[in-house]
Amino acid sequence: MENELFGYEPITERPPLVWPGGARVAFYLGLNIEHYQVDKPSTSIFGGTAALVPDALNYGWRDYGPRVGIWRLIESLDRHGIPASAIVNSDVFSRYPQIVRAGLDRNWAWVAHGRDNSTFQAGMGREEERAYLAEIVATMEAVTGRLPQGWLGPALTETFQTPALLAELGLGYTLDWTNDDQPYELAVPGMLSVPYSIEMNDVTLFVSKSYTGPEFLQAVRDQLDQLYDDAADSGRVMALCVHPFSVGQPFRHTYLDQALEYVAGHSGVWVTTSDEIAAAYREQRGLGSPPEGGATQ
Repeated sequence: MENELFGYEPITERPPLVWPGGARVAFYLGLNIEHYQVDKPSTSIFGGTAALVPDALNYGWRDYGPRVGIWRLIESLDRHGIPASAIVNSDVFSRYPQIVRAGLDRNWAWVAHGRDNSTFQAGMGREEERAYLAEIVATMEAVTGRLPQGWLGPALTETFQTPALLAELGLGYTLDWTNDDQPYELAVPGMLSVPYSIEMNDVTLFVSKSYTGPEFLQAVRDQLDQLYDDAADSGRVMALCVHPFSVGQPFRHTYLDQALEYVAGHSGVWVTTSDEIAAAYREQRGLGSPPEGGATQ
């Protein structure tokens, strides 16, 4: 079937993109804050027990994130003055209130990320998904005091109607389509795709590819340096996507801290959030604000 959500537009044939202050690269830290159901399989470090109920090995590994890893990560973000784009399951707001308070105190951007990371909406009917998304958005809005602007599906899952349903609710961008170094317009009026990365992602690098800490640090440096060179004529986006249960492990954290220091000290880099990147792109392209919506509609 044809992909009707977006067409082909090579990056070499677009109008130049200029970031605030003349920066070449817009950088954001995608901080995945997730809740996992104890009786469902999910991201695992050891596949041999992933189908067991309970799977103490893998569940405990994931649960290290909200209990310990995220607090180590927050210290680094504070030290280097880097705001988080908190990509958060709505169940986090009731289950981990201390994390939510830390984010509210720091004025994080809040990106909707499903109800939990064990539930995927792929295969949902339209009305079922509409109700599911409305519940997530309403939960987040009630706690943060503002409508989330962005969306990342758990495991980047969508249905064909997800972007349109998100637009109905007033969201303005999705991170699910990891196919570009710049934002671009989707066929759904008012909706953007903003770059996210499965490659520049701690779970991919550490768990799937068995990177060491020094290799991770070098990958971050190489990614930023290459994007900076690419952006001589038109701005680029770098997303560094992390999970506290992975990069928050003690023996890895020092390399994340060094990577953030490198980013924060790099010339020509706008250190920002995914919300601000979407807003800057809209302003420059004359697209206006996202469509008005609300979880109660």
